[in-house]
Amino acid sequence: MFGLFKKSPTEYFSPEEKAAIVEAIRLAELRTSGEVRIYIEGKCKLVNPVLRAKEVFYQLRMDNTEARNAVLLYVAMKDRQLAVFGDEGIHAKVGYEFWTSEVKTMLELFNKKDYVAGLIKIIYDIGEALVKHFPFDQKTDKNELPDEIVFGK
Repeated sequence: MFGLFKKSPTEYFSPEEKAAIVEAIRLAELRTSGEVRIYIEGKCKLVNPVLRAKEVFYQLRMDNTEARNAVLLYVAMKDRQLAVFGDEGIHAKVGYEFWTSEVKTMLELFNKKDYVAGLIKIIYDIGEALVKHFPFDQKTDKNELPDEIVFGK
């Protein structure tokens, strides 16, 4: 169980698992103007993972999307903390209860040591919420943020 938490952030997932997560992001974003990013690090630099997610969100300049509809999934593997941070456009549409429910779902899968499935499930769910509120417009939409996983220290 604890072997996963001793690894460096880039080693938490195999190349195949990383590819599956990135593909889930790509597929989620195909039908929406919204953006999803994942940030993985070993230890949370702040006591509160939501505050750390907010800090990372702004460091990654995720607030620069046109519709303010970017979402960050933040995970501190060694500290076993996570958070979801949505920009003001998507948060206004889905509200606090949506984020809380998604975190609970991810925690259920993480507690079963099914980290990749947890991330893919929440990417799918967030993608569906983004599609509902920010559907893709072929004439105007573009991929505003990279899809790859960002690894901290």
